[in-house]
Amino acid sequence: MLKKGIDSRFNYMPTIRKLPVKLISQIAAGETVERPSSVFKELLENSIDASSTKIAVYLEKGGIKRMIIADNGCGIPSEQLPLALERHATSKINSLYDLENVSTLGFRGEALSSIASVSELTMISRTADTTYASKIDGGSMIVTPACGALGTTVDIRNLYFNMPARRKFLKSEQIEFSHCAEAIRRVALVRPDIFFSLVHNRKIIYHWGVGGVDKRSASILGKDFANARLFLDEKSNLLHLRGFIGLPIASRSRNNAQYFYVNGRFVRDKVVVHALRTAYQDVLHSDRYPCYVLELFLDPTLVDVNVHPSKIEVRFRDSQLVHQFLFNTVTRELAKNSAVPLYRTIKPVSNQHIEGYLHENTQSDMNIFQHEASHDKKFDAPKRDVEESILEQNFSSNNTDKCVISTNYLGNPILKQDPRNVPLSENFLLGFALAQLHGDYILAQNTKGLIVVNIHAARERILYEDLKSSSENNQPQVKYLLTPVTFFVNEREMDTVKKALGDLSIIGFNISIISPTTLAVLSVPILLEHTNIQVLVPDMLKEIYKFGKSHISIEYRNRILAILACHTVAYTNNILTLQEMNNLLRKIEALENTNSCNPDRPTWIQMPMSDLSKSFLRDI
Repeated sequence: MLKKGIDSRFNYMPTIRKLPVKLISQIAAGETVERPSSVFKELLENSIDASSTKIAVYLEKGGIKRMIIADNGCGIPSEQLPLALERHATSKINSLYDLENVSTLGFRGEALSSIASVSELTMISRTADTTYASKIDGGSMIVTPACGALGTTVDIRNLYFNMPARRKFLKSEQIEFSHCAEAIRRVALVRPDIFFSLVHNRKIIYHWGVGGVDKRSASILGKDFANARLFLDEKSNLLHLRGFIGLPIASRSRNNAQYFYVNGRFVRDKVVVHALRTAYQDVLHSDRYPCYVLELFLDPTLVDVNVHPSKIEVRFRDSQLVHQFLFNTVTRELAKNSAVPLYRTIKPVSNQHIEGYLHENTQSDMNIFQHEASHDKKFDAPKRDVEESILEQNFSSNNTDKCVISTNYLGNPILKQDPRNVPLSENFLLGFALAQLHGDYILAQNTKGLIVVNIHAARERILYEDLKSSSENNQPQVKYLLTPVTFFVNEREMDTVKKALGDLSIIGFNISIISPTTLAVLSVPILLEHTNIQVLVPDMLKEIYKFGKSHISIEYRNRILAILACHTVAYTNNILTLQEMNNLLRKIEALENTNSCNPDRPTWIQMPMSDLSKSFLRDI
């Protein structure tokens, strides 16, 4: 019995002791070796750091039963094999300076020891200066002579065999294999100079030969991406972005085709994802995801890769600079190439245009950066100006008797007579109208063939761009209502209005809260003065609530404008004259992003003459 006044919790005093080395490795394996794909990723990175040019992988039952990774890299000397399986043993870094300037994929020295502690590991390695290979068993740590080619082969059996509770958390064989397949895709995309092969349950899954990044990315992401992608190669004082971005028509319903690399390392970063997502906001609906394969080069001291044992997270020293650089570069490229027809196949970029993309030039790219304060680049989107000189050049005197051409206050051409007699010109992307189909489409011809324009989508895009342009200076043109429009709102809608009042006033909506359940609209953007306010505002609030408030004000504002444009343009079958149709075509051409409306529906499509000829079985 304890004496009175003595707390019972002091009756037992646990002894502090040092944990066994194997238990430490098993604890660390919880972060480093989360599942078979984690093992797979670590071993692939070791092979790449060993300067391998060929990497062959064999898996059984999703990598749970067995996993073999064989490479032809530099190998490990026999006397260093036991050291390679110890914790915090690595050849990649040796000081804090090395850690802050790390250029290899691996550097923590935890992977092999963690893997060996939760599996039956065997490793065979041979260096160039030896006549035979050496083999080490992860359990006994005994090194013996063995047969083996130059390089290293790691054989992993029965993952988590000694941790049955952890093994129960693994998913099905197919799910675990899908994660492994994704791991090799991430590595293969950024290293097209390495041969990769993947075999699962004795069946060849992937076989990628050495080639260019254009060919490798087309093989992995498919034909849709290969036929609708743009090549980027943009440099600033401190940053260098290179790779491919997909056009809006190559977007997907899931974000499973987004690959971003920092100095050759695949990463997931909120700053990067948000910058690229925002760059696509004007051409892509919120439930669609862009495709891209991009690599960012910067000085290693400007990014911290030692954030998590998985090494998939990074921290940028100047995240705002990275965000602006990515956003401006991608936005400019999309605007410049927004007029790419939907059915036109973009020619693959030749190898000479992407020369230097392979890894051997990565170090030289990283060395060119200077530690100077960078100035933000401002990219002006290309504008289409129609001037009298261009018109005179494209319409010869022989055709002046067929049409009379002038320009309106926007500089757009106005045709006084039948536009079908106007000679075609490369300066008019959408050509000239021929007819209207069912009140919904404009049929036009240009130098390449037939153009089909969706009238509703075109008007929606034009209205959205006008609304955005009028709100960019934070002083939009508004129409004050003689009689305020009042309507009842519920608690959720009222909360949405309170959060969005500032953004709504920037775009021209002056809304007053009269009571906890009543709102009054005092003004609207002048472009929406003829809209049914009692229908528009509740629908807008409902969409704003779904979208949520973003910490980037411009993205939030543009999303509201997209909602307004989508809800304002009515689905009507208006019969247009040829003059009205051509005026609409000229307005579309003047936009920065012409080939899609806000919700990622195409505004127009191009049907080349070659495709029409094939449809009628005629020779081209």
